[in-house]
Amino acid sequence: MSTLLRTIEFLSLSLWLGSDVFLSFVVAPGAFRILASRDHAGAMVGFGLWWMHMIGVVCGIAILLARLMRTRTFSSLATPAALCVLLMIGLTVASQHAVSPKMAALRVQMGSIQATAADSPLLAEFSRLHRISISLESGVLLAGLAAMYLMVKDLAAAQ
Repeated sequence: MSTLLRTIEFLSLSLWLGSDVFLSFVVAPGAFRILASRDHAGAMVGFGLWWMHMIGVVCGIAILLARLMRTRTFSSLATPAALCVLLMIGLTVASQHAVSPKMAALRVQMGSIQATAADSPLLAEFSRLHRISISLESGVLLAGLAAMYLMVKDLAAAQ
């Protein structure tokens, strides 16, 4: 049972990291290169981001529950790897519920990002929020890589 639960931990973290890398380095750049308008590309990336956030939170909960079931102690949620996963969940929730809705509202106010004047205060605020979004996603990715390293290290120490 311990091997199955540890597999769930690694699989969930791998799925989360893989979806983050795929959206960030394949889908987003591809959408802006291939689609005719930046507005359509942004809508596609926003759709993918919502799904990635939902998958991430579910994977994070699965990791923590599997760890808790495997170790049978709440103190396992205070290990560095688990704290990295908690950080990932927190950053993801902040991005989805604090940043993304504000960006969506600005998109509606502008009508078209592509047609908005470069000196527009709405566009400036959108760009600021976009930078925050990128920082949050980068934090998720870095915390995930740290969690993976720490989980592998814990596995090696257990053997």
